[in-house]
Amino acid sequence: MTGMATLSGVNDRARRQIIGGGAVLGTLILVAVFAPVLAPYDPESMSVREVMGAPSLAHPFGSDVLGRDVLSRVMYGLRSSLAVAISAIVSSFIVAVPIGVLAGYFGAWVDSVISRMLDMILVFPAMLLAITLIAILGPGASVAAIAIAVIYLPILARVTRASTLVVVRQDYISGSRARGASHLRVLWTHVLPNSLGPVVVQASVLSAFAMQLEAGLSFLGLGVQPPNPSLGSMLADGRDVLNQAPWIEIFPGLTIMVAVLAFSFLGEGLRRALDPKGVAE
Repeated sequence: MTGMATLSGVNDRARRQIIGGGAVLGTLILVAVFAPVLAPYDPESMSVREVMGAPSLAHPFGSDVLGRDVLSRVMYGLRSSLAVAISAIVSSFIVAVPIGVLAGYFGAWVDSVISRMLDMILVFPAMLLAITLIAILGPGASVAAIAIAVIYLPILARVTRASTLVVVRQDYISGSRARGASHLRVLWTHVLPNSLGPVVVQASVLSAFAMQLEAGLSFLGLGVQPPNPSLGSMLADGRDVLNQAPWIEIFPGLTIMVAVLAFSFLGEGLRRALDPKGVAE
């Protein structure tokens, strides 16, 4: 009876986390997608009279050092930041899953070769690797997305490998092989679908880190390039006037925090629901 109550509590908590994180994240995505409709001003429209204007009814988030509306820039910045972070994780997921499945399923030298290649990426600190790739390819949103995708590729691949190792030990895999199913059929029909749960969980968690990494790169001027706003570049714009106009820093920072927490809650809820044995940890 106690075990059932505990399981029920975990399921309820997972459901709340998924609904709460998903609702906040969905709202942020809707705001980002419909920023051209929702934003009250052009994010690049400047006004000398509104330079570092305090929050008001006309400008709820105030205005920045060039008289641009901070609320409008936050909406467009959220659009850029989410686009980079989500596209990076999706790209990394698409590449990492087949690599991890092959390593876990075939083992032996295939596993060794793939694992050593992934280890070569893991030895580099995330920010250092991102800066190195951007130094080679040049700054920009697409390059930042590629850099973030490469950084998290080995993590997702290793989680996929670990999940695959658990799946291939199951009796239904042996039964499928005994009936003469080909490797491709076993992989596509049984291994891949049953290995995805922990990887989806890890991808949700890594999306929060990708959001932070994108903000850091844009803060350094290596991510989204002007005139397109991003949350990280907005933080960089406001650091020199933090005492005079703190709202230029506060609102982009709060937006990053809310987005990261939404990704984290969603990831934790998915972990409780899809990965109860903790393969993704």
